[in-house]
Amino acid sequence: MEEIYNIKIPVFEGPFDLLLHLIKEAKIDIYDIPIALITRQYLQYIEMMKELNLEIAGDFLVMASTLIHIKSRMLLPPDEESSLEEQEDPRLELVQKLLEYQTFKEAASNLRQREDEWKKVFSKDPLSDEGEELYLIDVNLFDLMSAFKKLLETVSPDIITITKETLTVKDRMSVIMEMIEGLEAMRFEEIFKDSRTRMQLIVTFVALLELIRLGLARAYQEKEFGNIWVINPSKQAPVVSES
Repeated sequence: MEEIYNIKIPVFEGPFDLLLHLIKEAKIDIYDIPIALITRQYLQYIEMMKELNLEIAGDFLVMASTLIHIKSRMLLPPDEESSLEEQEDPRLELVQKLLEYQTFKEAASNLRQREDEWKKVFSKDPLSDEGEELYLIDVNLFDLMSAFKKLLETVSPDIITITKETLTVKDRMSVIMEMIEGLEAMRFEEIFKDSRTRMQLIVTFVALLELIRLGLARAYQEKEFGNIWVINPSKQAPVVSES
């Protein structure tokens, strides 16, 4: 019996990061979250993380339970004996925690950007000879997963067992390193140009995440939810936009 190749790497973002990502991506008012929509999208990401065989921290499952609980409370009929002012919005506590987390995250990000500003210089667009500077911003795990989700939608489902003999994360890591070896940057989609099946896409994506975790690759966007570039850290680092 063939030995299954299990892919396990730690998730380096938290449930609040995922919620904020979903809210921004859908351009939702954080004070008026459509809880049914966000819960459905959140659970879709959890399922994708399971399919990628990423280790899911308990905090993600606790948040999933919290969202489902809030959704169920909002489906209950209002208490006719209480006035509108006395009826507390079930989303209130979650919104307050999200706002607090967002404040601390933005403060930490600003401090980190100031610290790194002096060394972030990216001379030109790698696909252009015009010599113009390309200003990029950091991406998180869920930005990468959003881009990857779009790639998955372009291929038909396939049932393939990943074995050490046929397809390994280590091999894909080597291929990606060869791709970016002589480049300053490469478009995210180009990393997957020779991955034609769903399973090949998955293994390539996990390999890319592992390279990023190890510091052998970096990922940036031109703007929020814009094109993603995979950066070779041995080359010059990109300028980080203030946007």
